[in-house]
Amino acid sequence: MRHVIALDVGGTGMKAALVGAETALSAGNPPGPPQLLHEARRPTGRERGPDAVVESILAFAADLRAYGEEHFGESAVAAGVAVPGIVDAENGIATYAANLGWRDVPMRRLLSERLHGVPVALGHDVRTGGLAEGRIGAGNGTDRFLFVPLGTGIAGAIGIDGRVEPGAHGFAGEIGHIVVRPGGIACPCGQRGCLERLASASAVTLAWAEASGDPDADAADCAKAVESGDPRALAVWRNAIEALADGLVTALTLLDPRVLIIGGGLAEAGETLFVPLRAAVEERVTFQKLPEIIPAALGDTAGCLGAGLLAWDLVAATTGTGSRPDPRPHPGSDPDSSEVTV
Repeated sequence: MRHVIALDVGGTGMKAALVGAETALSAGNPPGPPQLLHEARRPTGRERGPDAVVESILAFAADLRAYGEEHFGESAVAAGVAVPGIVDAENGIATYAANLGWRDVPMRRLLSERLHGVPVALGHDVRTGGLAEGRIGAGNGTDRFLFVPLGTGIAGAIGIDGRVEPGAHGFAGEIGHIVVRPGGIACPCGQRGCLERLASASAVTLAWAEASGDPDADAADCAKAVESGDPRALAVWRNAIEALADGLVTALTLLDPRVLIIGGGLAEAGETLFVPLRAAVEERVTFQKLPEIIPAALGDTAGCLGAGLLAWDLVAATTGTGSRPDPRPHPGSDPDSSEVTV
């Protein structure tokens, strides 16, 4: 059975799948997510250093290739991998990842060599997740969207007609580093008052741990305390919502998305987040068209599904034939190359 390898590399763990060419059909509705023939997870082993992390990725991919040969009678026709940090997707380089400690890893070449020469697509984790949310998740059918996961940090993926815009240098969508509180909390990026220092899940965790006096409290605990009416939690939550709304209004002023898709750990609070967030954004818009603000649909599988889409895009771009879940080409696709960028 024809398939591709999809790998989503996180700070501590990796999610992977063998993804079939066909999509699931449901009661006559449009095609759904790609067919996942096999799924697996492994730790990155980052405690052993960056070289060990790279070897873990390569070994995982090789094992997935062997699984496909044994169970589906053929090798994967391509692979897609999503990695965190700074990514030079055009040249296939994992440039930098603070959580994993690597610099300038030629990930595409190393993976292709380990996989006996199959073509490999490399993507940025958030943009790859946004690709999946836009094509087969919450943004399915939307021509313009902005995907913003609220996790350890905050980033964004700018969706345009089923593809994700990487920018001229691969930095498009870094909404977490919009300064929303000038002179505020210092950010590792060198600025002060960045959005992700105020409204990410990790920022809420730190603020709630301090406000509650419980060093083990996290953002989920804060959300529960908000639901119970705790005034300390309400103050922490309100500060985060207001900062997030300021950042989102700046983004929608520049990008004019039809839909804002909010994901990540903080979005798991559901309407505890979305009700006040929608109200705060609506209060701030003036001439701007208010977008629909909705939760992400794919959860922590978005990156892996997006990596599968990247791989099928690459098959279509390099062969001109491959059946894949979405027929639209991706930016960076070139029939004369083996590169697909996100």
